[in-house]
Amino acid sequence: MQQEHLFKVLVVGDLGVGKTSIIKRYVHQIFSQHYTATIGVDFALKVLQWDNDTVIRLQLWDIAGQERYGNMTRVYYREAVGALVVFDVTRASTFEAVLKWKDDLDSKVTLNHGRPVPAVLLANKSDQIACQLPKLDSFCRENGFLDWFETSAKENTNIKEAARCLLEHILNNEESLMTERGPNSILLSGSTNITSSNFNCSSCLK
Repeated sequence: MQQEHLFKVLVVGDLGVGKTSIIKRYVHQIFSQHYTATIGVDFALKVLQWDNDTVIRLQLWDIAGQERYGNMTRVYYREAVGALVVFDVTRASTFEAVLKWKDDLDSKVTLNHGRPVPAVLLANKSDQIACQLPKLDSFCRENGFLDWFETSAKENTNIKEAARCLLEHILNNEESLMTERGPNSILLSGSTNITSSNFNCSSCLK
């Protein structure tokens, strides 16, 4: 019998870092130079046959770059089980904002056992000339990121790999929680109760 999981994953970062492009590439295998800025939140659904026994329905929530400065993120973040934090390697200011996004996540959403949601850092637009950045291995260890990936939505670089890294960790968290609760418990994952009526989105991704 196949297991089905429904996971809500946030995609956050400053305006213009390529969040929508990453989601479009991952879900629909398309890329455009001309996406308009997200207002509020959009989301997309990707269904993955993870293995012979497991199907994952992955909701990717595209949080607008300016939302960290408002109060709505607490609503948008609710029931998330993971996050992709994105910055633009060509703009140092977007990297400087990464820890502010991480702090925002950690202060507004936690997993059922009280730990922060797992987060993977994406150094996006790797097809362009990068600014000088610190060593990201040590940066991730020191600031609670699972890992980091150099990504390019344009060239389809490392997006699947980054998502897989995050999902593996989310699945491990689910298995640990099931073990803690006992074999006869029923666990509904992440965003099972999320519907489009729970928020005011601009134009949800198809």
